[in-house]
Amino acid sequence: MRTWIVLLLWACAQQTVNAVALSRGPVRRKTKEIEGRQDKELLRRSKRGWMWRQFFLQEEYTGTEHQYIGKLHSDMDRGDGTVMYVLTGEGAGTIFVIDVNSGDLHATRSLDREEKPFYALRAQAVDKKTGLPLEPETEFIVKLHDINDNEPKFDKEVYTASVPERSHIGTYVTQVTAQDADDEMFGYSAKLAYSISQGHPYFSVEPNTGIIRTALGPSDMDRELREHYQVVIEAKDMAGQKGGLTGSTTVNISLTDVNDNPPRFTQSIYQISVPELTKVGSSVGRIRAVDADVGRNAEMDYTVVGGDVLDVFDISTDRNTQEGILSLKKPLDYEKKKSYTLQIQVQNTHSDPRFLSLDAKDMATVRVSVEDVDEPPQFEKISYILEVKEDAAVGTVIGLVSAVDPDIRRSPVKYSIDRHTDVDWIFGVYAGNGSIFLQRPLDREELAWHNISVIATEFRHLDNAEQTSRVPVYIRVLDVNDNPPMLASFYETFVCENAKAGQKIQTISAVDADDPVSGHHFLFSLAPESSVRANFSVRDNGDNTAGIFTQRTGFGRMHKSTHLVSVVISDGHYSIQTSTGTLTIRVCTCDRDGNMEMCNAEALTSSAGLSTGALVAILLCILILLLIVVLFAALKRQKKKEPLIISKEDVRDNVVSYNDEGGGEEDTQAFDIGALRHPEVMEESKLRRDILPSESLYPPPPLRRTMVPSRENADVRDFINQRVQENDGNPTAPPYDSLATYAYEGNGSVAESLSSLGSMSSEGDQDYNYLSEWGPRFRKLADMYGGEDSDS
Repeated sequence: MRTWIVLLLWACAQQTVNAVALSRGPVRRKTKEIEGRQDKELLRRSKRGWMWRQFFLQEEYTGTEHQYIGKLHSDMDRGDGTVMYVLTGEGAGTIFVIDVNSGDLHATRSLDREEKPFYALRAQAVDKKTGLPLEPETEFIVKLHDINDNEPKFDKEVYTASVPERSHIGTYVTQVTAQDADDEMFGYSAKLAYSISQGHPYFSVEPNTGIIRTALGPSDMDRELREHYQVVIEAKDMAGQKGGLTGSTTVNISLTDVNDNPPRFTQSIYQISVPELTKVGSSVGRIRAVDADVGRNAEMDYTVVGGDVLDVFDISTDRNTQEGILSLKKPLDYEKKKSYTLQIQVQNTHSDPRFLSLDAKDMATVRVSVEDVDEPPQFEKISYILEVKEDAAVGTVIGLVSAVDPDIRRSPVKYSIDRHTDVDWIFGVYAGNGSIFLQRPLDREELAWHNISVIATEFRHLDNAEQTSRVPVYIRVLDVNDNPPMLASFYETFVCENAKAGQKIQTISAVDADDPVSGHHFLFSLAPESSVRANFSVRDNGDNTAGIFTQRTGFGRMHKSTHLVSVVISDGHYSIQTSTGTLTIRVCTCDRDGNMEMCNAEALTSSAGLSTGALVAILLCILILLLIVVLFAALKRQKKKEPLIISKEDVRDNVVSYNDEGGGEEDTQAFDIGALRHPEVMEESKLRRDILPSESLYPPPPLRRTMVPSRENADVRDFINQRVQENDGNPTAPPYDSLATYAYEGNGSVAESLSSLGSMSSEGDQDYNYLSEWGPRFRKLADMYGGEDSDS
C-alpha cells in the first residue's frame, strides 16, 4: 500500500514539473537600433532571449531511463541546427546531461534530497560552426522534490530514567526526541507524532513533545512491588497519519526508593547466652531487623528501652549489616545474677514525614543468660599500698593481701610473689594467708619504693596459668634518721694576713641523705678538740648554714700558712646523727680591699694546677699513643718468611735453596764424582725416589741403553738427549713434569775443567800474595793461600 501511495505522489509531482517547465518558455526581448553619427551605419545589439530560474526533479527515481527534467531554448535558435547548447556546473556531464541540439535536460541517475537538496548549473547557447557564444551564460537551479522516504530516528537507542516511587499522576519522568531527514517545508514528511506502544498503564507520552509522565497514582507505583519498567516509545511522521514511517526507542524506567516502610524484627523474642567472664565492651550477641527500603532509607537505630537493668548492656548498629550489636557495659557475675531481660526498640534513622505512622517503631524482647565459668581468685582491692620503716628487722610482716574464689565452691587460695618484680628476693609472702614479710634489710636512700606483684592461685588449679590473678603491691620505705649530715662540698678558703678580728671569711652549709617529715635542721659548732679556737670561730645562722669568723687580728703567712678548722654538724631529730667536717683556710697576702695577691706555693699549685683525675687521664692517653706507635713499627719491620717448599705434594720445577756452604773441593763425600765421569756404570733400573712405584710386584723390564761414547768424543747435547729419552720411557715416572738432574760436565771447553781434582797443575805455581792488599775482607784467603807455606 505504501508503494502505491509513493508512485501516485510521484506521478502528480511529475505532471506539475512538466507544466511549470512548459509555461516557462523563452522570453523574447525587443532590440534597439543605434544610429552612428559619422558613417550612419545601422548597428543592432541582441539581448539574452532565454532565462530559467529553477527546475524541479523528483528524488529517488526508480525508472530505467534517464529522468526528464525540462527543456532549454534560446531565441537565437531558429531550428536550423546552427545552435548548440552547452551545460556546466555541479554534476554537469555526469549527473545531468543536455541534448546539444534540442536543449532537453535529463538526470542520469536517481538522486537523494537528503544527501544534496539542489544543484546549481549554467547553460549557454553557442554557434556550432564558430563556437562563439550567441548569448550570455545563464545560471539556474535544479531542486529535488522531497518524498517521504526517511523514517524518524531517535537520538538514543535506549534511554534510562528514574522517578521516585509513590509519585502522583503526571509526574515528569524524561523526554525523548526523534529526528526526520525529510524536508520539513514540504508536506508532513517530517511532521512527527509520539505514542507509547509498551508501558501502559503506568506511563504516558505527550504526542508533540515526547515527554513521558506517570499515569498511575502513588498506591500503584510501589518500588517494593515492582522496581523496573521497560517503555517503548514510537515516533511517526506524516503527523501520525496512515502511511507515515515509524521509528521506536526503548526507555528503561526505575522507581527510586523513598522511606515508606518501617523496620521490623524478624522475631519477637531473642535468646542470648553470655559467659560471666566476658570482658566489658565485648560484643555478646546480635539481633536483626529488616526494612523493605534500601540504602539510606533502610538505616536503623536500636535502643534499650526497658528490662531488669538498663546500665549493664548497651546496643549499637552495625552500619554494614544494619544489625543490632549487644555489648557489655558492666562485668557479669553468675553468682549474683544469672539472667537478664531487655526490651529493644528499632526505628529508622532518617524518617520521611510523609510516611510516618503509629507503627514506625518495632519492639522485641532479648533474654540474656549468664553462663557459670570457673573464675580465678579475685583480690579485694585492685592495688595495695604498704609502708615499712627502713630499719625494720628481717621477718617483719609489712601487710596483708587477700583474694577469694568467686565461684560457689570457694576453693582455698595460694599466694606467691612474681619474682620478675622482686629479683633480689627482698620480700616474701605466706602462701596460706597472703601476709607479706621482709626477707632482706631495706635502705630508703637506695630505693624508696618497691613495686611487686602478688599472684593468687586456687589450690586445685596450681598448674593452670589461666586460673591465676595478679595484684600490684606498692611498698613505701619510710625514712629513719640513720645518716649524719655532711658538709655540702669541700670547702677551701683563705684569710688575709691583715684580717681583723670578727671578720667573716666563709659561709658553709650541709646536706643529709635522710628525708625527715618536718625538714632538715642542722646545728654547726667548732669541734672541742680543734686547735684553732684562738684563731677562728663558727656561728650558726639558724637557716642550716654557718659562718666562719676570725678570732684575732693579723695572721702570719710565714709563721703558719694553712689552718684546718674542724666543724661539728648535727641534725635535730631523734637519734641525733653527728659528723665532723674539715675546712681548709690558707693565709694569703691581700691588698687594702681584701683581694688576694699572693699565697704559699701549695695554695697556688692547688688553685691553678690540674686535678689528679685529669693528670691520670692525660698519662693514659700518652701511654696508649706510645703503644700504637710501637705496634705499627713492629708490623713494618716484620718480614714474612717464604717456606722451603711451597707444597709437599707438588715438587715440579721447584728450586730449593740451602744457605749452607759446602766443604770445598776436598769434600769428596758430598757426591760421587765417579758417577759424573762414568755415567754408563749407573744402575739401569734405578727407581725414582720422589714417588712410590706403581708396580712394585712386577718390576719393569730393563731399559735398553745405548752405549755412551767416550768422554773425549761425547757431546753434552747427545748426553742430555739420551737422559731425556730414558726418563720418557721409564714407566715408573710420574705423569707430570719433575726436576731431573743431568750431571755431565763435558770436556770440549778451551778452559778445560775448573775442578782441581782433574787439573794437572799445582796450586803452588800460583801467587796469592796480592790478596793481602785487598783489605780485611780478603784477609782469610790471604792467610790460606798467601806466604810460602811448605804444606801448601
